[in-house]
Formats: sequence, C-alpha cells, structure tokens
Amino acid sequence: MRKCIMDYFKITTDETLRETVQHGSERYPFAYYPEDIWQFDFHRIDWHWHHELEFLYVAEGTAICFIGTSKVELHKGCGIFINSGVLHCFEARSSTFTPNIVFAPTLLASENSLIYEKYILPVINSAVEYQIFDPNSTSERSALQLMLQIFELQENGQDNELCTIQLLLQFWNILFKDGGWNSDSDSLQRLNHNQARLQIMMQYIQEHYAEEITLEMIAASASISKSGALHIFQSGIHCSPVAYLIQYRLAQAARQLYTTQKSVASIANETGFTSAGYFCRKFRQYYNRSPKEYRKKKRKKVLKVCFITTHYKKRVL
Repeated sequence: MRKCIMDYFKITTDETLRETVQHGSERYPFAYYPEDIWQFDFHRIDWHWHHELEFLYVAEGTAICFIGTSKVELHKGCGIFINSGVLHCFEARSSTFTPNIVFAPTLLASENSLIYEKYILPVINSAVEYQIFDPNSTSERSALQLMLQIFELQENGQDNELCTIQLLLQFWNILFKDGGWNSDSDSLQRLNHNQARLQIMMQYIQEHYAEEITLEMIAASASISKSGALHIFQSGIHCSPVAYLIQYRLAQAARQLYTTQKSVASIANETGFTSAGYFCRKFRQYYNRSPKEYRKKKRKKVLKVCFITTHYKKRVL
C-alpha cells in the first residue's frame, strides 16, 4: 500500500489523489496492511482515495481520521469502515498501530449477481462516507471480532482466502443491517461535485507549486470564486487552499532533503518559497525541526529501514 526505502512510509497517488497501488491482485483483490501511522512521513497517512472498500482497526494508540468533511478520533479497540471513493487521511500523535484491509466490493459478489445488487450497491451508492465501530456496542463488537479474526488469518500465512471471504461476508451482513444505507441523491451529487472541484484545484497546486500562486488562481482553475474555493477546501480537507499549497511545497522540499544533496537554499527556490529564511521558518513551524535536522534524522531512519528490510522478509508495514 505504501512504498518503502527512499519513499518508505508514504502514500503514492495520482493527480486526483487516487491511490495508485494495486490492492491484492485481479484474481484476489484483497490486501492486508499492519501499519503504524507514527512511522509514516510526518506521522501522517496523507490524503487519498480508492475505489476499494477499507476497514481500519486501532490496536494501539489513537488515530485521528479526516474522512470527507468529518474529523474523528479513534481510540484503542475501535474500528472504522470507509466507503468507496471517499477522500481520507490519518494522523497520530504517538505510536498508533492500525491493521487494516482494503478490498474490492466484487470480492464479495460479482457485479451482475443479485447479492451485489441487493446488498453491495446500496452501500457503495449511499451518501454515507464511513461508519465507526465501537467495542461498547454489542453488534459492533461482533463486527470488530470478525475483523480481528481476518487479521489473524493474514498473519498466520497462506491458503486463507476462503476463510477470509467467509468472515468478510459475515462482517458485511452486520454492516449492511446496521448502516442505514438509503441513498440521498441530492447530497451525493453535491458531494461528488465538490470533490471533483477539490481534486481539480489540488491538481493545479501540484502542477504549479514551484511557481507563484494566489488564491484567485487556485479558484480560477476550478471556475469558482475565492470564497467557494475556501469553502470546498475547508469542508473537504480541513484547511485553506493556501495552507494546502504551503504543506505541499514543504512535503516536496522534505522529499528533496533526503533524496538529493542539494543545498537548503536551492531546494527552497525549487519548491516555490521566496527565500531560504522563510522556507526554514515554515519548515520548523510545521515539522518542529530545521531542514538540516530533518535531513540528518531521515537518512538515519532510511538506513534503519534498509537493515530491517534486508534481515526480515516479513513486511513491517
């Protein structure tokens, strides 16, 4: 799901923020990822979406989840289902172990089947972006226990596909019965339009971040007003367009810090900052360390991951 070594602990997406990795295979579109959010770049699994469905469980720590227009905190023992096509992001303030599965809805039933039409489509086509599972609820605790069994199957080795699907179907039965998946066509259409505009503006920023960009230019890329751009960004990813631009520039600069030997001044200039001093202030403000300190720490971390990858074949992530 996420790349290792020089790109390790990092989501890879296209210009629309769709995650580009294939989850599982065409014959078995299911993937299991035992991950610690704290180990990702800047303790954050960045904004992305995928057509597949996702279930994440918090085994240790607290996960801060940004999903569509919502922000929720998931504590140890809780889980969350994320619907198809929904933008989401995870953060952590300390080590937060979150095993998760990502799977295609067609794993449960073929698209032309009655099962898919009656039980899968209503969930995918609903306006519900996510559902939280609390261990204090009897039915939700049952769903969480099924997920834990699925995780255990993946940890125990191969030849677990049949049992995995069997448990997934039991989980889906609980999800479907408890979810209230009635489709709200108006809210769905509004959500889709806003998400499309958000992705257009984010793509514009990603393509032009090294240049001088204003709020007016970002809004114009999606043919909306400045106030409209502010609203869509705030409701979609909980920050302003300019704040996202600065964060994106800093992320690109951070990448160059540990993948190149370029000077801090050169990196600042190439990533759209007006001066090295301003860049260093923003970098420290956002990441709590100077660019040079980050470069030194990151390279040590990469060497450690290289050692782990060489000596242990089992995935750390």
